[in-house]
Amino acid sequence: MTAATTQRYLRPKGPSVPIANRMVAALTKVGISIWGSRLLAVRGRKSGEWRTTPVNVLTFEGTRYLVAPRGHTQWVRNLRAANTGELHLGRHTEPFTATELPDTAKPEILRAYLRRWKFEVGVFFDGVDHTASDEELLRIAPGYPVFRITPGA
Repeated sequence: MTAATTQRYLRPKGPSVPIANRMVAALTKVGISIWGSRLLAVRGRKSGEWRTTPVNVLTFEGTRYLVAPRGHTQWVRNLRAANTGELHLGRHTEPFTATELPDTAKPEILRAYLRRWKFEVGVFFDGVDHTASDEELLRIAPGYPVFRITPGA
């Protein structure tokens, strides 16, 4: 594990990513979920203001997770600091508590996430997909924060 791996962050490239995020966020705000999308709201670790971003919520073996395919993003840093947030879909708001998983617990979650959303996030995984071995998923795990979310805050 290197510092580059543990602090991995992929900035959005090109004008299409912010546009797509705004479109998904707008649809989610009016109650239309795209493949399980929600609007994540987390208080900023410095400003204390609510920050929002569209996310995919993974349900795996009855537990819900947030995976950060772009790595250690601002929402990840804010969630680490706050340990709580909200998921929004239309007028429905679901407060939650977040627990970050250790790297050793990530392979099966990353595999399930890739199985569900590879078409959307596969580009961020450098050729690794749901058929990868546990060893390969464990190797990349430090670059992909994963949070277990529990209802209530």
